Amino acid sequence: MATPDFIRTLRASAGHQLLWLPGITAVVLDDDGRVLLNRRSDTGRWSLIGGIPDPGEQPAACAVREVHEETAVHCLPERVVLVQALQPITYGNGDTCQYMDITFRCRALGGEARVNDDESLDVAWFDVDALPELNEFGVLRIKQALSDAPTWFESTTFE
Repeated sequence: MATPDFIRTLRASAGHQLLWLPGITAVVLDDDGRVLLNRRSDTGRWSLIGGIPDPGEQPAACAVREVHEETAVHCLPERVVLVQALQPITYGNGDTCQYMDITFRCRALGGEARVNDDESLDVAWFDVDALPELNEFGVLRIKQALSDAPTWFESTTFE
C-alpha cells in the first residue's frame, strides 16, 4: 500500500509512534450483486478496496477515488454500513498506526475492472457465494453491505 505524502511528512517528526488515522473501505457491488475485490501487492491476498483520505477529503469522496485508482471502476457510495476502530498495527518498518474505518456500500457505475495501479496484483468481480478466502475484516463488511441492517458499530453500555 502506498504511503500518502502527508503521512510521510508526519513521520518525519513523529517517528514510529502511533498515528491515529482515518481509513475508508468500499464494498462495491455491480448490477448482478457481485463484489469487487483486489489481490493486494503487499500481501498477495484478496481484499476489499480501501485507503486513507487526503487531508480535508470527505470519506465518500475517498471511497470513490480509491476504487477508481485501484480498479478503474467508477462507483457511487450509497450508505455507511460500518464504523469501527481497528486494533493498532505495526508495519515492517516499525511505523505504528491505528485506523478508524468507515465502510461504504457502493454501486458500480461503469468502467472495466482491471489493475489500475501498483497496489494490486489482480482485480475481479466475485459472486457472493463464490468469494475467495477473505479475512474476518472483509467478510463482516460484505455481510453488512448486503443486509438492510442499520450501520454497524461496536456497542457500548452507557451508565
